[in-house]
Parts: sequence; structure tokens; C-alpha cells
Amino acid sequence: MTVTTGSAGERPVGDTSSRIDPHRSACVLIGVDDYTDLEPLRSVRRNLAELRDVLTDPEIWGIPADRIVTVANPTSAAELVGPIREAGLLAEDTLLVYYAGHGLIDRHERQLLLTLPGSVEDQPESCVRAGDMRRAIRDTGAALRRVLILDCCFSGRVLTEMSGDRARQGSQMAVGTLRDVAGSYVMTSAPGDRPSHAPDAKRCTVFTGALVDVMRDGLPDGPKMLGLHALFQAVKERITARRPEVPQEPQDEDRNGVGRLDFIRNVAVLPPLTPPVPPVDGVRRGRLRTLAWSLVAGAVGLAVGLGAAPAADWWHRTHPSPATGACGTPADGGTQPRAVLLDHSDALDKKNVDYEAIEGLSSLALVSGGPGVQALALADNSPGLIFPLALGSPFDLRPSADTGHTLRRANGEGFPEWYDGEALAVEKGGRTALVGSETGPAIRRFDIADGRQIGADLPIPKDLRYWPAGGAQIGRSIESLALSPDGRHLYAGWEAPLAKDGDQRGRGIIRIQHYTGTPGGTYTPDRQYAYLAGDGMNLVELVAVDDHGRLLALERQYTAGMGTSVRVVQLSLARARDVTGDDSLYGLPADVYARETVLFDLANCPAGGPGMVATPGSAQLNPLVDNVEGMALGEQWTDGRYTGWRPLYLVSDDNGSGDQITRFYSIAVRLYP
Repeated sequence: MTVTTGSAGERPVGDTSSRIDPHRSACVLIGVDDYTDLEPLRSVRRNLAELRDVLTDPEIWGIPADRIVTVANPTSAAELVGPIREAGLLAEDTLLVYYAGHGLIDRHERQLLLTLPGSVEDQPESCVRAGDMRRAIRDTGAALRRVLILDCCFSGRVLTEMSGDRARQGSQMAVGTLRDVAGSYVMTSAPGDRPSHAPDAKRCTVFTGALVDVMRDGLPDGPKMLGLHALFQAVKERITARRPEVPQEPQDEDRNGVGRLDFIRNVAVLPPLTPPVPPVDGVRRGRLRTLAWSLVAGAVGLAVGLGAAPAADWWHRTHPSPATGACGTPADGGTQPRAVLLDHSDALDKKNVDYEAIEGLSSLALVSGGPGVQALALADNSPGLIFPLALGSPFDLRPSADTGHTLRRANGEGFPEWYDGEALAVEKGGRTALVGSETGPAIRRFDIADGRQIGADLPIPKDLRYWPAGGAQIGRSIESLALSPDGRHLYAGWEAPLAKDGDQRGRGIIRIQHYTGTPGGTYTPDRQYAYLAGDGMNLVELVAVDDHGRLLALERQYTAGMGTSVRVVQLSLARARDVTGDDSLYGLPADVYARETVLFDLANCPAGGPGMVATPGSAQLNPLVDNVEGMALGEQWTDGRYTGWRPLYLVSDDNGSGDQITRFYSIAVRLYP
């Protein structure tokens, strides 16, 4: 039963505003999904990511990234409760706490127990009592109001008051809620005697999924601003509509009208906000954010005492902002980003599988973009190796590698020379792959299962070979391969200009060889295209966006003392001229080249707060950036916040060096039409 206390006109004690102010609030999101004895709850990972996404979105609520902390899989009560107390010291307006995970009931004291990764049923000492969370929320700081959202089985038990009859019988009921706090609101996913549901591990739980959807979609018939109770009612309606599939009934409790305060913008009826000031690179963004918050904290400190500024500094040190977010403003002058960094992972850096080092990953190709993304990575060392990979989710990268497949000749013998494989494209059907090697240069087809070459090398036009046959630079030949989705078009990109082509005022003239053929069959070179790379940039990877000549090009350069620059460019060959018959491309008119538009620069992706990104040994202006050489493009999202966008995966080549990192990136990209 929904319990609402207080009249419609009441405001929390001490309230001076009709809105819950995100810039003076603090938020803690706690989730447990990885259990030793209880069943895993993989949906909780998605809960944390999606909920953080909507809460930090200025179009919705807009809490600053340095005022929200995510606590994933805390292993002790101190790790679960501690961040709540820390956030309570920061919050002046509202302290909001969210928990998702398994909920258990203490059979003797009948209290709600919040679980940890090592929790065991019928062992309450392995859990955290909901009362401990309640006390941390209630007793810490001077926030005007406190909000608790629970998504776990039996979560409604926190709404149960002590029953007089049972108290006289000496039986203690479940812990109280926040009734002794002036101004509080509690929302739970289920009644005190019912479970909560998470039917699909690839999606949020039923309750949090509905909550996120309502916040993200808004209410078409609702007011301009939505309160917590209005959100609750919409969530409850959505879940109720799923009966009998999901027999779940959320609950809420409102003290002193907190649930009716304006909380989030109703995006269904309000126009978009004025576009923000264009972001700067990740490192400067972090410094500016820290500076801005320091100024705010200083002002507040003068008003309420000298303790606020030190608390803010301590908060920044202990809760750095994450390395996620928009990667700069689009090159076409638009107001919405074209790329958003979702996650990065160094999990495979300096690791090995079956005593074989995972290093030198120079190209990446997707095998499956399903719930657990499967990929292949080509190592550029000798012997040539292809590592099968599981990447996890683009929102939660967890790369792992299986035994590498050694590339061999058709008779099973190894390649005697340094192979230097730089390019990989999986053919339609997923059984064979085309591999480009700078030794030769050569393009060969291999059986993915056993690593053996199938058939003869693909033909390489004479002018694209090394001297004396052609004009390719030694070690700067085939660096990228891309197949169109229908498998009929193969694109081979040369890393640097041919000696006879040169550059246009520092922009290298890059040749792309087009082949026509069939998957598993013959590919014949028929056209060449060219485009102007960025200043000093080389081409290190290509992916085909469609069957009509749209490509993504990964460009990279290294400058001593400055580090590596990496950017992704979208190319269109629709109006580019075939340059096969041109002996030299130097000085040709601009309309000869493929049209190119920068999608994003990796240096403009946020590096987060201190310690969120490991720093390579080599100098980098943005520690997020390293020697990126591999790129793969996933299928378009058909639902969620990034509907119409596509996931892009990058991998950096550590060259077997301690000064570089094997790093994976996942980025949501909104391609140009």
C-alpha cells in the first residue's frame, strides 16, 4: 500500500525552494551483482549505469558528476555505508541513496538485510541491516531532506512501522524508515513480503528499468517538472500493466511533502535546454570542474562555516569523476555530441593466455555483437596471432582472451619472415578472415578455426608495393582492411602516402584500394580512392559503415614530448574520383578526394578525476590516449538512450613495451548521414 503523509501544500522543514537542487545535493548509487553463494544479478550493472546516466543528464536532473558516486559490489558494511556518510557531509539540499541487489529477511528479527557479494542466506552477519543504511542517511550532515530508493526483494519492509500488538509481544518488526528525519521520501520496488524481478540479464531490473524509462521519456500529459511521487505513480502504472507476467507492486512513503517537490524536468513537454559551452579536453575539463566546485564550496563555507571547503576537497580526492561522457563538440558545428565515451578497460594489459603474451594488438574485428560482444584481435608480432576475445558490454567492458590462433601457410608451416600483421577483416559467415601484412605487403585469407591460409594471396597493384616495384614507404603499407556488410566490397588502406604522392601542406595523401568480389572467393582490385588525412596523421584502420562507400577511418600520429594523437574520421567515397590511372596525386584539385568529416578526437574524451585512468609511461596530454590501432563498429542500437547510434570499439597496441598500454575503449557514435 502506498503511504503518503502530509498535505499537498506542506514543504519540508527549513525548505527555501520548490525544487530539489542538483547542484547542492549528493547521490550514492549502490549495486551488488556478483555473488559467491547467491544467484548473480547482472541486471544491476545496467541499473547503475543507466540510472547514473539519467541523473547526471542536465536535460533531466543534472547532478554534477563530482556529486554522485557509484559503489559497485561493496565487500563489507563499511564499504556500503561509508560512502553514504561521506555524501551526507557534502549534501546541503538533498541526500539521495539508491541500492539494488538481493534482499533477504532475518528469520529471527524479521529485518530487511541488504546483501554483499559474500552474503549467505540465513547468515545475517554476512549482510548489512537496512537499519544501518537508514542511520547513515539519517544521522549524517545537514541536508534538508533524505531520499532512499530500494530495488531488492522484500524492500517494502522498510516501510513497516513497529506494530503495537507485536511490540507488546516482544517481537521486533522491521526497521523504521526515515520518519524521524524532517523531510524524507522512500521508494521501494516491492512490498515487504514480495520479491522483485530481473527477468533479462541484458536489461535493467523491472523496477529500475521502469524508473529510468519514465525519467528519460517524461510524461506527455504531465507538468513541466516532475516530483518523486509523480515518478513513482508512473513507474507503478508501467509495472502493473505487465501483470501477470511481472507480479510486482512498488511502494512509496512521503514525509512532509518531499515527494511533491519539483525533482526532474519533464522532457516530454519541455524544450531542450540551451546548448552548453563547448567542452574542452578531458584533462582541462576536470581542472575547470574542480576549480568551479572549489569556488562554490568556498562561498558556501563563508555562509555556513569553514568546514565546507575542506569537505569538498576531500570529496574530490576520494570520489573522482568517472572517465565517461561526451567527446567534444561535432566538427559540423552542431550542438549535440557525435561521440560519447562509455567505458575503457586495461584488463588485458601485460597479461598472457596459455603462457603467450597478449601484446601488439593492431586490429580488431567483431564476430558477434550480442549480449556478450565477441571479437578477434590481430597481433602484429611474429608469429602472426589472432586472439579470440570476449569484450563484455559496451557499457561495462570486461575483455578476456582465449588461446591465440597462429597464422600458418596452407601446408601448416609457419611464415619464416617477420609477419607484421596489421589489418583484419572477418568475412561474411564468420569462418574466414582476410589479414593484411606489411611484410610483402600481402593480403591473405585464413581459416579462423585452425589459422591456415586458404588459397593464393590477393593481388596487390604494382604501384602500391615497395621500391623498386612501387612507391610504398617501408613499414608504412597495408595497415587497414574493411569489408562492406554484404561482403562484395573490400577496402585496403595504406598507412602513409606513397613517395610520389606526398602531402598537401602537411596533410598526407592516403590511398585506399577498392576490391570487388565475394566472401570466400576472389577479390579483384578495380578502383583507387584518396583522401587527405589530418595534419601529420597516418591511417591505421578502416571499417565500412554500409554497402555504399561510407567508411570510418582511424588516424594516429606520435610526436615526441607530446604523445599520441588519435581521431576517427567519417569518409564518403560517393563523389570521389578513381585515381588508379594517376601516376602522382600531388597537387590534384580538392574534388578528387573522398569527403571527410571528423567524428571525434580521443583527446577530447573525458579522462575523469585523478586515478580514474592509468597513465602510460610515455608522455600524453590526456592519459586516456595511447597507441590506438584497432577499431570495430557494432550494429545500430534500436532502443534506449542511444537509439540510432552505434557502438564503436577501439584497442591500443602496447608494442610489448612497459611504456604503453593494451587498452580497450567503447564509444557510442552518432554517424553523419
